[in-house]
Amino acid sequence: MIPIAKPMLGKEEIDVVTEVLSSGMIAQGPKVEEFELAFSEYNGCEYAAAVNSGTAALHIALLAHGIGKGDEVITSPFSFIATANSILYTGAKPVFADIESDTYNIDPEKIQEKITPKTSAIMPVHLYGHPADMKAIMEIADDNKLIVIEDACQSHGAECLGKKVGSFGTGAFSFYPTKNMTTSEGGMLTTNDKEIAEKTKMIRAHGSKVRYLHEMLGFNLRMTDIAAAIGLVQLGKLDGFTSARQKNAKILSAGLEKVSEVVPPVIKTDCTHVFHQYTIRAEKRDQLAAFLKERDIGTGIHYPIPIHKQPVYRELGYRDSLQVSEKAAEDVLSLPVHPALSRTDLQEIVETTKEFYAKD
Repeated sequence: MIPIAKPMLGKEEIDVVTEVLSSGMIAQGPKVEEFELAFSEYNGCEYAAAVNSGTAALHIALLAHGIGKGDEVITSPFSFIATANSILYTGAKPVFADIESDTYNIDPEKIQEKITPKTSAIMPVHLYGHPADMKAIMEIADDNKLIVIEDACQSHGAECLGKKVGSFGTGAFSFYPTKNMTTSEGGMLTTNDKEIAEKTKMIRAHGSKVRYLHEMLGFNLRMTDIAAAIGLVQLGKLDGFTSARQKNAKILSAGLEKVSEVVPPVIKTDCTHVFHQYTIRAEKRDQLAAFLKERDIGTGIHYPIPIHKQPVYRELGYRDSLQVSEKAAEDVLSLPVHPALSRTDLQEIVETTKEFYAKD
């Protein structure tokens, strides 16, 4: 079986976990602080705060910026539901702007159309590992005095205009096992604003800077030293993982570019794609996925239902018509691209895809 994703864990991760367990410091401690410093330096930000998931990073970022009831946050409908749910958690309203048909990222022109007097923030998603158009988005934000919170949960190390995603506004990253690097579960918030960093660290720890002194309402959303120790090792491997994903993507695209029924991923000028997912548009998408499954090749559909059409959002009254997102949901299919793939695996994915369309 060629899986759609595979966590890349080895002896180094096992050794550091054993080290932390032996130390007795298994909750948030010095490894978390070390990981935060290393990640902020890697991402080109002044500050980073580790939390227990990417969803928590998004949620806390909004709270730290004062987003709440009465506010509107413009975001993408074509993402994992945590993107929009994090806005709902604060009492604010997600407002969905449609996406670009080639990158599947939020369309800056559609953002402009959705701005109202209640708009407080924009939450672009760097989907699949390709950066959103941050030049245009930051210009819109600056012109309208809006906060930018980047959902970079799929895009560790991706760059736009020579800057890493998560360094334009306030960034949120996920370290779920299938992401480009993992801590088993975990997340990271990045910022260049000292006040936001301090608020973040308070919110994640019951609103406290000093133990048993609680200055604001907070949560228990901390990362453990066990997770941070894994993260430090994974961060050291991240560039190697990224290079492997990019090489694998190049092989897949070279093999599929002449298949007329398939549209391979694009890479926009001044962008670095880190290929969390290698996502194609495919005619007869569901039949192709079934055919690949029969040949023991894993696939994924990211995402089969846009957020505004999810039952929970329909119950909230969302009736948006977002045609680009809805069409993408019918067509997209993610193929394996992870670093564990061999050249033989990649050739099998390409040849099996070609075989499916040739039989028609």
